[in-house]
Amino acid sequence: MKPFTLHDGLVAPLDRSNVDTDAIIPKQFLKSIKRSGFGPNAFDEWRYMDQGEPGMDNSLRPKNPNFVLNQDRYQGASILLVRQNFGCGSSREHAPWALEDFGFRTIIGESFADIFFNNCFKNGLLPIVLPKAEMDALFGLTEHSPGFRLKVDLPAQLVMRPDGHAIPFEVDAFRKECLVNGWDDIGLTLRHADKIREYEANRRAGQPWLFA
Repeated sequence: MKPFTLHDGLVAPLDRSNVDTDAIIPKQFLKSIKRSGFGPNAFDEWRYMDQGEPGMDNSLRPKNPNFVLNQDRYQGASILLVRQNFGCGSSREHAPWALEDFGFRTIIGESFADIFFNNCFKNGLLPIVLPKAEMDALFGLTEHSPGFRLKVDLPAQLVMRPDGHAIPFEVDAFRKECLVNGWDDIGLTLRHADKIREYEANRRAGQPWLFA
């Protein structure tokens, strides 16, 4: 998992509440268990004018010109602003996979669904909860300032606006440590690889009949 320390990115606004995981990545794309390749179909039903199916050439599909992420000014955005209860619905881990593969590194919103919130941390995305007043200000600045960017400093737990205004945010200490070091669940386990190998060697020596 890619470590997250300081990120400076273009901001895109998704000014909708209760965005569920089926909107983030529709159910027909859940057949693969790989973590990559879902970005082209993130928000598929909103981004495109036709029905998306696995294996389609997305470059040939008609895009919805009214969907915010299709606008030229937000191409390359890596910070997504959202509203309340983002990531609700089914507990599909494909949702953070799709967002990360699309190019987002952090999602800043008023609130998140619990399972989606947890899955973000496990997959290298930083979800940040800010008060509604701060979110209203960020949405306004993004709308009226083309090219609007934010800096997110995870070690310092600050979201920094270009005007110097710094917004503190809370994050669980263990989750913060994992993101800063790039440790997913497998990475955490492999930190104890020497002890695992020692245990396996001792078990093989003490119970050789199990390995015949």
